[in-house]
Amino acid sequence: MRDLAGGFRYLWAGQRWVFGNGRWLGFGLLPGLVTLVLYGAALTGLFYGADDFTVWATPFASDWSSPWLGLFRGFLTAVVVSLGLFVSVITFTAVTLLVGQPFYESLSEQVDRTEGGGVPESGRSFWADLWISARDSLRLLVRVLLYGILLFALGFIPVVGQTVVPAIGFCVSGFFLTQELTSVALQRRRVDLDEQLTLLRGRRATALGFGVPLVLLFLIPLLAVFLMPGAVAGATLLARDLVGDDAEASEGGDGDAAQAPAVPYGATGPYGATGPYGGPAPAGPYGGQGYAPAPGQGYGQQAPGQAPPYRQPYGYPPVSGQDPRSSS
Repeated sequence: MRDLAGGFRYLWAGQRWVFGNGRWLGFGLLPGLVTLVLYGAALTGLFYGADDFTVWATPFASDWSSPWLGLFRGFLTAVVVSLGLFVSVITFTAVTLLVGQPFYESLSEQVDRTEGGGVPESGRSFWADLWISARDSLRLLVRVLLYGILLFALGFIPVVGQTVVPAIGFCVSGFFLTQELTSVALQRRRVDLDEQLTLLRGRRATALGFGVPLVLLFLIPLLAVFLMPGAVAGATLLARDLVGDDAEASEGGDGDAAQAPAVPYGATGPYGATGPYGGPAPAGPYGGQGYAPAPGQGYGQQAPGQAPPYRQPYGYPPVSGQDPRSSS
C-alpha cells in the first residue's frame, strides 16, 4: 500500500509542479488540444458508423427472426464502441506524446533542472528521438491490443468477467500508461523500451499507483488534456527515482546537505521531515542534521548495546560536549 500511495504522490507532485509554473501549463496544453480534436472526430465517426459496421460484418444474421437479430447486432455494436473507447484511452497518451514531442521534452527538462542535478540529454537528433518514440509506441500498442483481446475474451466468463476482468484491465492500462509517460524522461537518459519495462516491473505497485488513477481521470472528457502536462512532470519525477538521479544529486551537493542521508519519497527522516523525491531530509533545528543513524540503523532505532541519544527539549539548545544525564 505504501508503494501504491507513493505512485499517487508522484502524480500529485507533478500536477502541483505544473500548476505552480503556469507558463508550462499553457505550453503543455497545446499537444493535448490537437490530439483531442483528432480523437473527437474519430470517436464521433465510430459512434455514428458502429451500427453500419455491425450490419456489414454480420450478413449471415440478416435472416434471423426478431428479437434475436436486434439483440445480437446490438451486443456487437456495444462491443465495437467499447473496444474503440478502450483503444482511444490507451493510445491517446502515445499519440499526444508524439504530437507534442518537443513540448514535453522541454517540460521534462525543466522539471529536471528545478529538481537539481544535471539535465540528461540523449545526444540524438530530434528526428532520431521521434523515430524511437514512434517505434516504441507501436510496439507497446501491439502488446496492449493483445492484452485487450485476452481480457475481452475473459469478459464472457460469468461474474468474473464483470468484476475481476475490468479491474485487471484498469491495472494493465495504468501500467502501460505509466510506461508511456516515463519514456519522455527515460529516453533522454538513453534507457530503451525493454529496460524501461524492467524498471517499472521492479516498482510495479508504484507504477500502478501512478497510472491507474490517471486512467480513471482520463475517462472524463477534456480532463486528460489538462492533466497531461502534470502527468509528464510527475512521470519525470518518477523516472528520476527509477534511475537514481535524486540520490546522485544529493551526493553531489556540498556542506551539510551532502552529508544528509537520502530519504525515499514519502519516507520520514529526522524530526519527522520528509525527503523530497528521494533527496536528503531537511536539516534539524539549529542547522544540524539531527541524530544521524549508524550504518544499517533506521531513524528512531538505536544500535545494539547503545543507549538512546538524549534529546534536549525543543527550544533549548544542547550544551556542546555535555550530556545532561551525566550530571544526575
